[in-house]
Amino acid sequence: MFAAKNFLRPRGGDDPARVTVVELFFDLVFVFAVTQLSHGLLAHLTVLGAVETGLLMLAVWWLWIFTAWITNWLDPEQRPVRVMLFVLMAAGLVLSASIPQAFDSRGLAFAIAYVLMQIGRSLFMLWAVGRHDANNFRNFQRILTWFVAASVFWIAGGLAHGEQRLILWAIAIGIEYLMPAAGMWVPGLGRSTAQDWRIDGPHLAERCAGFVLIGLGESLVVTGATFADMAWDRFSIEAFVAAFMGCVAMWAVYFNIGAERASHHIARAADPGRLGRSGYTYLHLLIVAGIIVSAVADGIALTHPHGHAELQDVLVIVGGPALYLLGTALFKRLTAPNVPLSHLVGLGLLLALGLAGSLIARLHLASATTVILIVVAVWEWTSLKGRGRRPPAHGH
Repeated sequence: MFAAKNFLRPRGGDDPARVTVVELFFDLVFVFAVTQLSHGLLAHLTVLGAVETGLLMLAVWWLWIFTAWITNWLDPEQRPVRVMLFVLMAAGLVLSASIPQAFDSRGLAFAIAYVLMQIGRSLFMLWAVGRHDANNFRNFQRILTWFVAASVFWIAGGLAHGEQRLILWAIAIGIEYLMPAAGMWVPGLGRSTAQDWRIDGPHLAERCAGFVLIGLGESLVVTGATFADMAWDRFSIEAFVAAFMGCVAMWAVYFNIGAERASHHIARAADPGRLGRSGYTYLHLLIVAGIIVSAVADGIALTHPHGHAELQDVLVIVGGPALYLLGTALFKRLTAPNVPLSHLVGLGLLLALGLAGSLIARLHLASATTVILIVVAVWEWTSLKGRGRRPPAHGH
């Protein structure tokens, strides 16, 4: 009934578990998913379009982060684990291809692919750890129960139409996002605690940093592809430079300080499961959402640089960087005495810019957000470096 061979990653060595090539290969499906999300939001820049895209993004992130947790425990170098990841990739391609029509003709396909990935992966985990990790076996009994409960609403939503689908899927994603916060409590099985989640912290940190790179890379691809098809005049070049420098600034805000310090911190934490749940499972969602919305903002600035920004333009152009700074600020707060002042000032400047956004041309509004991101990145780097508080290199 359960696997006789132990497929768990080796633990206890001096070196953290490394991210394997097959994990990076698996991530390629989510490059496609992120592209579909950003293109979908750009094509349906309305309140309803934003809500629908937001719900789909929550689903995509939840699929990816739970798989990242699975491969933190299971060894992807083992053949059955690899096969499991390949099956998930195939279902993930179907799900990603369904995203543009998820609230139209392909809702059931999206729901079936999603449910198969969540439940199938959990069943595989139960089979793999049944004889080798009693604690995780009990945890995934709880997780499977929650996913089965949510699947009723996913499938019902796929069969429904219009507003009913949105409501049913919102209930489904709400159930799943409540699950970790509620300790996966199930009658008769009890609840999990953060101490139950014995993980390799640096591995999870590296996986989430890789997803941030996926988002930033997709933003660069959108910028480059859009710029390539345009006439290269002063306005398009300014928009291109602003988009590129904004992407570089976002990279610096996350990777110069936060990613390295968090990896160092979680490697030595007494309860890495708590940081893994709050810092990586939940807070990274804001960071990824900020990148996706910023990619849409870059597309707007490149294709419609002239004219005063309308409300939806302001919300996207200013909201993307604001989501990103908020996510990174809260994430860094987990490993620092307080929220970085540079991020708070950056959020304040973005708020002021948003209030005046309707008086500014789209291109100039996008350029201003880039300047703010650069100021935040340079401020944080120079202030910490000047006080000798640069985080230690990984592994030292």
